[in-house]
Amino acid sequence: MEQQTIKHWYALYTKSRAEKKVLEKLTQAGIEAYLPLKRELKQWSDRKKWVKTPAISSYIFIKIPKSEYHTLFNIQGVVSYVCYKGKAVVIPDREIEIMQKAVENRLSFNIEPGKIEKGENVTVTSGPLKGISGKVTAISGTKKLHIEIGNIGYTLVVNLDNDVNIEKGK
Repeated sequence: MEQQTIKHWYALYTKSRAEKKVLEKLTQAGIEAYLPLKRELKQWSDRKKWVKTPAISSYIFIKIPKSEYHTLFNIQGVVSYVCYKGKAVVIPDREIEIMQKAVENRLSFNIEPGKIEKGENVTVTSGPLKGISGKVTAISGTKKLHIEIGNIGYTLVVNLDNDVNIEKGK
């Protein structure tokens, strides 16, 4: 496969509160895009309502070949790529998969204090993230796991329950 046709994930920075509109326009243009959404209970003066909001404000992820890099600036609401030293940052497929599984499955794990420590390499051995390996960047109590999405400078904090196991040293 030619270098120009290999697709990579990139993070796009959008105008404030334009993520859903940009997602719709990207989809209409036939571009593979991912907008991680979370459910939040919003309070108005007269009511409460569950709404889906972007998990990371003003970011949307796209998978395109390098040859389509500049065409995205024609889409209203797109501001720029997330860049490092002037080049768009490629997001590894593995990090997008972890984010998709964590967000879409509302993951939970059982982490026992003292057995798994910050900095250790671990592999998920059961549950929706089975087979995913990574480094523990932080543990909050016994019910939260922090998964680093390093290329955009964010950490996904996953609330945990008892139906997933992880193993050290993989």
